[in-house]
Amino acid sequence: MADEALIVIDVQNDFCPGGALAVEAGDEVVPLINQLIQRFDHVVLTQDWHPAGHSSFASSHPGKAPFETIGMPYGEQTLWPDHCVQGTRGAAFHEGLEWTKAELVIRKGFRKEIDSYSALFENDHETPTGLTGYLRERGIARVTLAGLATDFCVAFSALDARQQGFEATVLLQACRGIDLGGSMAAMMQRMREAGVVLA
Repeated sequence: MADEALIVIDVQNDFCPGGALAVEAGDEVVPLINQLIQRFDHVVLTQDWHPAGHSSFASSHPGKAPFETIGMPYGEQTLWPDHCVQGTRGAAFHEGLEWTKAELVIRKGFRKEIDSYSALFENDHETPTGLTGYLRERGIARVTLAGLATDFCVAFSALDARQQGFEATVLLQACRGIDLGGSMAAMMQRMREAGVVLA
């Protein structure tokens, strides 16, 4: 479909088993996503791309541990293990991902002082990544999302897509979640309420 795009979220080594912020069974999505990539005319990938010492890393906050939360100027921030550092093997796409058909790769989280879960906005929900404009200029009205992790980067991308006026579908079988303190149930509910189709 000419007006539909597949958005593949963060299928990178650090989010797969053995990675610095591994999502359980994260690599299981790769064959499914490869099939989806062949079916869609338009494919966009996101890539978490942090500078060393990023403000979302627990190691940047003495005395703090991964998965604690702190207040940032833009709101509450979960602290993570160092992951997807620019140019490292961890930041590279999973070697099994057949991603060369992608028309665009959106790198996110590259501003040291702010994290970015969504493919469309930084975590201040104000600073755009440029993806909205790209999709509109290409005449895309509907997006299908797959990748890692369901309850963070996939969910926030889907919510922002809806908020920007796109139809949004999340293919749950092609996603895997972290489920941090009930985040999975909470984000599924938020997506349903926003009109995201959970397929």
